[in-house]
Amino acid sequence: MIAICIIAAAVFFLAYILFLYPLLLHLLAGRRERPVRRAPVTPTVSVLLAARNGGPWLAAKLDSLLALDYPPEQIREIVLVSDGSDDDTAAIAARYAARGVRLVEVPQGGKARAINAGLPLLTGELVLFTDVRQVLEPSSLRRLAACMADPEVGAVSGELVLLQSDSSEKASVGAYWKYEFWIRANLSRLDSIFGATGAIYLMRRSLTAPLPQDALLDDMHQPLGAFFQGYRLVVEPGAIAYDHPSTLDNEFRRKVRTLAGNFQILRAYPALLGPGNRMWLHFVSTKFARLLLPYALLAIAAATPWLPLPWAWLLAAGQIAFYGLAIADTRLPNGARMKRLTAPVRTFTVLMAAALCASAIFVVPAERLWSPGPRSQG
Repeated sequence: MIAICIIAAAVFFLAYILFLYPLLLHLLAGRRERPVRRAPVTPTVSVLLAARNGGPWLAAKLDSLLALDYPPEQIREIVLVSDGSDDDTAAIAARYAARGVRLVEVPQGGKARAINAGLPLLTGELVLFTDVRQVLEPSSLRRLAACMADPEVGAVSGELVLLQSDSSEKASVGAYWKYEFWIRANLSRLDSIFGATGAIYLMRRSLTAPLPQDALLDDMHQPLGAFFQGYRLVVEPGAIAYDHPSTLDNEFRRKVRTLAGNFQILRAYPALLGPGNRMWLHFVSTKFARLLLPYALLAIAAATPWLPLPWAWLLAAGQIAFYGLAIADTRLPNGARMKRLTAPVRTFTVLMAAALCASAIFVVPAERLWSPGPRSQG
């Protein structure tokens, strides 16, 4: 009886977090939507870009920033902080110095320290935070700034769009990103998201603050400071940063870092789990519960042998078949019809493994988990 209760609770937990809650959120956002009061405003903006060895992407990135459809005189500066780069980052940046790009070189210390070095140099009313790998849609900054016409908005996040790929593995990662963005968009419609997309987000400079030096999620630490001052953190779907889909190996490393960063966030903002968070239930359902998903799967596996026969055999066979599909995916050639089934299963399994590994934050230094996971170029 105990085994049945454990399995039933774990299955319900998985179903709620992965399917039921997102659907309920969508319905709730439709009934209680708080529209952002957009207006065509163009406040002054500073761009902050922190990078380590970003040479392969830097020229294209700076070109996309300089091509933004925004009044040039309203972009006060583009500050590139090189985090101990030993490639051609400095040489590339020098070619753009006459066009308003300022290079700041600091010893390697991580992205948070690089951002902290750049913040005091900014003079714009708004700060555009962005990463080196992604090029931006020209209208992105104008769309983000329009949301800032609403005085309740403290930060606005753009959308990371992954380019099409012929790889089933990368396509599954892309589908996962679309699922994530759908949830974030509905949270934004309701009130607020709980961070931003690091590749592209805009924030009021008056709300920025130095980051903890070992911060793994700068794009949550900064916006949450505004959230707890009563501001909304919203999404602007038309503000797009384009990237190439990553392999599952890169996505695994990125997910370990981001989920470990969630543990850091809870330490920095314990009010997220209490009445001080006006969106407590949504945080638990979208962020905190994600950290527990692999343990629900382990609970099902551990309780299975204690079921009466033949149910124990049937459930064990189902689990073996499920994880067997994930293993089979590593052997199947790209383009195989079976990949339509095995690739999503493998993606889910890898993400669950990453959630388990994220608990390493309690026993190893945060910098050991930092892996920006550069996306492949195909």
